[in-house]
Amino acid sequence: MNNYYNKNLKDFARENRKSMTKASVRLWCELLRGKKMLDYPFKRERPIDRFIVDFVCLKLKLVIEADGWTHESEKAALRDSDRDRVLNELGFTVLRFSNWEIEHDITTVDMIIRAAICQLESSLIASRSVPPKGHKKT
Repeated sequence: MNNYYNKNLKDFARENRKSMTKASVRLWCELLRGKKMLDYPFKRERPIDRFIVDFVCLKLKLVIEADGWTHESEKAALRDSDRDRVLNELGFTVLRFSNWEIEHDITTVDMIIRAAICQLESSLIASRSVPPKGHKKT
């Protein structure tokens, strides 16, 4: 399963990893890198469909975006909304944080991500406990 990986964006994603914002570096180093977040692996600057997402946990289909000042315009908000809609349609949950939130309130960002993961885990457990059609749950 490739989780909608777009190999055509691979080189661009690699370049993005080399020039991450201060907030993205902090989020990566303090919360997401090396299974720090509840032992889940995250990837950074991952091509999905026609987008490159900042961070993704493929196991949970959780996308985390760090939004800088370029996301503050009305036009950017519409692009982000469209992007989130497409990612949701592909089965991903999207969390967005401003760079300011990451740089000045990392504790709250951490709590929000952890809560989202717990909710996604509950959904995964519930979906696995549903028996296939024609079978009774034991």
